[in-house]
Amino acid sequence: MRAVNVCYCCPWRLLLLHFLCSSSMGSPSPSTDPEKKVGSQGLRFRLAGFPRKPYEGRVEIQRAGEWGTICDDDFTLQAAHVLCRELGFTEATGWTHSAKYGPGTGRIWLDNLSCKGTEGSVTECASRGWGNSDCTHDEDAGVICKDQRLPGFSDSNVIEVDHQLQVEEVRLRPAVEWGRRPLPVTEGLVEVRLPEGWSQVCDKGWSAHNSHVVCGMLGFPGEKRVNMAFYRKLRKRAAKASARHPKSPGRTINKFKVKHKPQLGRGPSKRMLAQKKQHSFGLHSVACVGTEAHLSLCSLEFYRANDTTRCAGGSPAVVSCMLGPLYATSTGQKKQQHSKPQGEASVRLKGGAHPGEGRVEVLKAGTWGTVCDRKWDLQAASVVCRELGFGTAREALSGARMGQGMGAIHLSEVRCSGQEPSLWKCPSKNITAEDCSHSQDAAVRCNLPYTGVETKIRLSGGRSRYEGRVEVQIGVPGHLRWGLICGDDWGTLEAMVACRQLGLGYANHGLQETWYWDSGNVTEVVMSGVRCTGSELSLNQCAHHNTHVTCKRTGTRFTAGVICSETASDLLLHSALVQETAYIEDRPLHMLYCAAEENCLASSARSANWPYGHRRLLRFSSQIHNLGRADFRPKAGRHSWVWHECHGHYHSMDIFTHYDILTPNGTKVAEGHKASFCLEDTECQEDVSKRYECANFGEQGITVGCWDLYRHDIDCQWIDITDVKPGNYILQVVINPNFEVAESDFTNNAMKCNCKYDGHRIWVHNCHIGDAFSEEANRRFERYPGQTSNQIV
Repeated sequence: MRAVNVCYCCPWRLLLLHFLCSSSMGSPSPSTDPEKKVGSQGLRFRLAGFPRKPYEGRVEIQRAGEWGTICDDDFTLQAAHVLCRELGFTEATGWTHSAKYGPGTGRIWLDNLSCKGTEGSVTECASRGWGNSDCTHDEDAGVICKDQRLPGFSDSNVIEVDHQLQVEEVRLRPAVEWGRRPLPVTEGLVEVRLPEGWSQVCDKGWSAHNSHVVCGMLGFPGEKRVNMAFYRKLRKRAAKASARHPKSPGRTINKFKVKHKPQLGRGPSKRMLAQKKQHSFGLHSVACVGTEAHLSLCSLEFYRANDTTRCAGGSPAVVSCMLGPLYATSTGQKKQQHSKPQGEASVRLKGGAHPGEGRVEVLKAGTWGTVCDRKWDLQAASVVCRELGFGTAREALSGARMGQGMGAIHLSEVRCSGQEPSLWKCPSKNITAEDCSHSQDAAVRCNLPYTGVETKIRLSGGRSRYEGRVEVQIGVPGHLRWGLICGDDWGTLEAMVACRQLGLGYANHGLQETWYWDSGNVTEVVMSGVRCTGSELSLNQCAHHNTHVTCKRTGTRFTAGVICSETASDLLLHSALVQETAYIEDRPLHMLYCAAEENCLASSARSANWPYGHRRLLRFSSQIHNLGRADFRPKAGRHSWVWHECHGHYHSMDIFTHYDILTPNGTKVAEGHKASFCLEDTECQEDVSKRYECANFGEQGITVGCWDLYRHDIDCQWIDITDVKPGNYILQVVINPNFEVAESDFTNNAMKCNCKYDGHRIWVHNCHIGDAFSEEANRRFERYPGQTSNQIV
């Protein structure tokens, strides 16, 4: 199978797998475990056991219809590299021994496996031979792969094309080059990359469906009508210009072949790039339906090498694409009309490390829920991508590859033709609790337009490409220079945007001091006052000082730095448990000395008549799940944890959770907080092992697929409501409120409940995660009867 890349000067790859009968690779299994066939021997590979993440586990091989394992004798990272590539990942980051993911069953197929790491298949590695082993399953080997797919590999979607010649890349070449053109390029001549180089496409028979497919491949949701009269006029002018001016050697700029820049007073004012003598046609008779994810899936024909007449009477095909709302806003272009109706979106992506990727969530009856991955394919994924303003889908992912959701699963067995304007227009199956679990949540990676923002930022001085001091490029063409960013107020949200712009995923840390990283010859601070919301595509979109740079702490040691990661945790509070466990307790003051020492009581408690009297406490349990793709770890290491003698435990984070009672206008009338005195895995999902335990000064954290339970009957698991008057309020709980630890999604860290207090009893109801409701449902939540007047009804 030959992977064919399709791109337009951008990092994405649209997979095309060329089917070769003599040595074909089969389609990967649509199960949640990555699995694929290899070569004529019919081997299949999968990750099994107790994987905490989709890219690690015990390696199992199916040979002659029987699954078996690999012994860890002589196993190395080089062998893990080969096996990870067999599984469709780019490389290995580690390997395990002694059946870390649990012992397998059946045959032990390989023993004393010895690989160089460059082999194309495990069959090329040395071993004792198939089935020849003296090991037990307690010695089963496992691998940890990098969560990045090989171009041409997909969990459940393989596009097989049997054309002899393949379209490897597609791009739009501007017909006119006049000054510096803004990115992304939305209109131009369609050019395809063939084995012999770039060629143009004959426009005879070219249709809007063809343009729709090309635009989707390049990251645009739709096509626009082309002003062909303009291009006919250009061709006439180009013909005259070519007759007056002799041909001069060309040069390549930004992957576009252009002529030397014209000088004023010589030749035409605009240099025509669509001159007839430059035409090199390689493709004709393209006929797409409009639902294809790739141009090679359309009916098309290639010119033969001996064809002397190409595209007689025709011209190069021209396409004009429509920018999605996200990019139209970020590039400052006028908002373009789109077929999607105005109003709140009915689909969204969550948990993705890069723009245009994530877990698919849909809105139903005012509540967001996920989509089951059964029969999930590129057509359905492409409908989602276009609906969100991106191009077609690059990958349709199964098995909760972008993390598990929580709450309802709204759709299953979605079957789209690719023409639907919304996922809700596709036929689907009514979901039941037994049909699917969140381990089967569907996700997508969409094709994005190339904006070039990653060329305006770089990291320097780090130990790897994922870390370093942040440098940004400023100035105008011809006077560009690199500079540093002031570290004042630089935090996790700003680092998230920097890592996203770099294409490096999430931010592990945003650093305000980078004296330990050499800045080289770049010492000028060119940007300060950077404040981001975390959703921007580049640092230029964040608020920052304009021309005047102000930095409280001068010098290169106080400039901004980042440590990026392809994965991140994602904490989510189990809102139903808060509602089920809430109650009031009048607790005597003599039992609250330790709580007072840790500031878990209202300020009025300081003037209370200790140890007499009591405080009224709203108690509830909090169960915090990690649904991300990396473990949640405290910001500080064990060496800096603070010991609290009164309670007899360490605090790994000063503020882990905020508890608040709010009036309808958002005013706090009572507040509490929870320090993370013990972050550990209380319980885990099936097949996920606990890793963190606080006993004996153990490591703290929350493993992916596990949760930490703070029971209602422990100290500080409350809000002191002694001074709160009867009325209707909002109970709000916010996890990781200061963004001290990076997460893939901060919008789901808040939980809200309606709360009615009559002075003696309290009713807590309608608890939900902050982003679980639609905008309209949230407005109804804030306006329930009695809420606006703060009166009990």
